[in-house]
Amino acid sequence: MTQLEAARRGTVTEAMDRVAERERVSPEFVRERVAEGQAVIPNNVRHEALDPMVIGRAFGTKVNANIGNSEETSDIESELSKLHTAVHYGADTVMDLSTGSDLDAIREANVERSPVPIGTVPIYEAVKRAGDATDITHELLLDVIEKQAGQGVDYMTIHAGVLLEHLPLTDGRKTGIVSRGGSILARWIEENGMQNPLYAKFDEICEIFVEHDVTFSLGDGLRPGCLADSGDDAQFAELDTLGELTRTAWNHGVQVMVEGPGHVPMDQIAGQVERQREVCDGAPFYVLGPLVTDVAPGYDHITSAIGATEAARAGAAMLCYVTPKEHLGLPEEEDVREGLAAYRIAAHAADVADGRDGARAWDDALSEARYAFDWREQFELALDPDRAREYHDQTLPGDNYEDARFCSMCGVDFCSMRIDQDARESGEMADIETDGDDRTDASATAAAEVNRPPVGTHDAAATDDGTPDDATRADDD
Repeated sequence: MTQLEAARRGTVTEAMDRVAERERVSPEFVRERVAEGQAVIPNNVRHEALDPMVIGRAFGTKVNANIGNSEETSDIESELSKLHTAVHYGADTVMDLSTGSDLDAIREANVERSPVPIGTVPIYEAVKRAGDATDITHELLLDVIEKQAGQGVDYMTIHAGVLLEHLPLTDGRKTGIVSRGGSILARWIEENGMQNPLYAKFDEICEIFVEHDVTFSLGDGLRPGCLADSGDDAQFAELDTLGELTRTAWNHGVQVMVEGPGHVPMDQIAGQVERQREVCDGAPFYVLGPLVTDVAPGYDHITSAIGATEAARAGAAMLCYVTPKEHLGLPEEEDVREGLAAYRIAAHAADVADGRDGARAWDDALSEARYAFDWREQFELALDPDRAREYHDQTLPGDNYEDARFCSMCGVDFCSMRIDQDARESGEMADIETDGDDRTDASATAAAEVNRPPVGTHDAAATDDGTPDDATRADDD
């Protein structure tokens, strides 16, 4: 049985039990959300290294990291290093978007080593095998999808919503079709004069997914690539089709999440999230960004994290990170780290704003450590402990943080918190308790793993070639 089929029959699976532990909810609560299609547990039966997780509005907001090679750069060792970096800095899932060489070897290595779900976009491999997008056959597509499912891929982006009748709707756009999968399929449709093969063979794809318990990530192949194209007829025509396909997949017993747009003005984000939830009957929404402005190449991890926070607050369940290299080049390890930091901030900020049970405790614990000048605790509670310690020690190195009541920003004489504490000790203002039982213990709250420190850090040994031979989280038993 798939996770969805088991949930509908009232069965709590091992994966649901593990998810409940990580989210700090009851297993029955998880089962109900999965049975309703409001949550998914990407969990291919062949992914033995997986530590199951859940994606859904009722749970902590998740973050996906895209990695992958291209013809121009990257090899299997580099990709495994990116996987290590992604898991280390808190990715809840990882998508392998490789389009270069050694696709099978890279995919198999990722699945073998990754404790988080692995996603792919099978149309990329289909193009590589066919030699040209127009030469892809229905049989080749199904063969690629079945092979990747057999390799242990947990979810796949399937751009089945790009229909022949939708293509004319893109004619007035500023940036046309910006999705790689969407553009490949649009070209195939135009050249062959036939309906999208992924749409035509959707029932057969569902049968493959049922066998391996692969989750659909229904791709937004006609997503807007700039603010000017946001919310146009092409985007929403595809969304309506994705709603139809969601229900078809559910009828087969397959889990579904739906991908969302990449460029949306701030004032449109909440409305677009709500529209997806209505059209797709509450299936989890997985959004890229969205970017709220188009003017900041090199900083799109920031422009998109702003939109991602708003999207998550409005109901998106998972955020696909954007790195500083977006639109400019293939991300490397440091770009992966920067993108994940921006998106984990976005996800956590949305969970706090949404009032998710226990999420704010992490913030409170760090604030208390900051006021107490407990530098070690600040570093341990930080979203990226290594970066926090590095920046602090650049100007005040050594062990001064054992008892120093200042940092280099204000210095000794102008540290506001030191001045405040001294005034309270000598004046009429009440002292603020910074020690003992009154300190917040974030790890003891009901918050999901994604909202408790030290989220996303783990110890990993390295093989001789520098690639990780272990990629498990430190806070996982």
